[in-house]
Amino acid sequence: MVLLCVVCVFVVQHPPLGPSLTPALARVYNFLVLPGLTRVSTIAYLNTVPLTRSLLRQPPEGMEFHFSVPSQCADELAGGEADIGIIPSIEYQRIPRLSVLAGPCIASRRRARSILLLSRAPLQEIQTLAADTSSRTSVALAQLLLGCRYNRQVRLAPHAPDPAAMLADCQAAVIIGDPALLYWQRPLAGVHITDLVEEWRAWTGLPFVFAFWAACQAVASPELARIFCEARDRGVAAVDEIVAEEAAPRGLPADLVREYLTGNVHFHLDAECLAGLERFYSLAAEHGLIDGVRELRLVAPAAAEMGRR
Repeated sequence: MVLLCVVCVFVVQHPPLGPSLTPALARVYNFLVLPGLTRVSTIAYLNTVPLTRSLLRQPPEGMEFHFSVPSQCADELAGGEADIGIIPSIEYQRIPRLSVLAGPCIASRRRARSILLLSRAPLQEIQTLAADTSSRTSVALAQLLLGCRYNRQVRLAPHAPDPAAMLADCQAAVIIGDPALLYWQRPLAGVHITDLVEEWRAWTGLPFVFAFWAACQAVASPELARIFCEARDRGVAAVDEIVAEEAAPRGLPADLVREYLTGNVHFHLDAECLAGLERFYSLAAEHGLIDGVRELRLVAPAAAEMGRR
């Protein structure tokens, strides 16, 4: 009750502040003040900027956007605190009654650069793995790769994305997103870096899909899919502007940001990506990471999807 009163006073005295609210306050704020809006949970990582830039600059009528991390986006969608979210791909198999807005995604075809397994021991000797609490899909991918390719059944230890602290507790660590990109700028001595997509590609010959827009079935529609597809296309076409806007504030070299967004991240849920996603789901079910495989419920955009398929 005290928290609700504090939030109510805050709301009266302040306009909506978007990402400046903590995730907990943002969720309470959304519940109290924005009950009539479609609530969209998104991520502040660099790799989501092409998907969200135009949506955040000119939010579609009736939509409210707030920021979280991938694992929390999934929890918000599962708990009814969001209607749409960029969720870790494995969470589609764990959350009932979702649809996928066909077209946009966060994938990688050969090298991700921002999905890393850091290790002080050879991969075939790893027994303990510090798992970035922001991640669900990448941790599952690491478990599959270590188990199937290196015959290692590792013990997971949830951890904040701090490579030095993670490797002080465990033999290896999974980090994702901007913390992984920043790690390349200040790597730890004696630590081996494994790009999980390079391992996946060598194993399966397929790209890997880390996340996509999912929506509860009550709000998913071809018109909604069109809005998010067109936002993706505008973002992909604005890479020069994104580099200028995002590199310095994130502490990353402009050349790295450009190469990452144009060469490492793939934003189109095309046929090859769908094949990679199906292979991932099949392996995850086979090894007990999900209960089974539900067919993807794809909602195609209202008009022909713009840009590359």
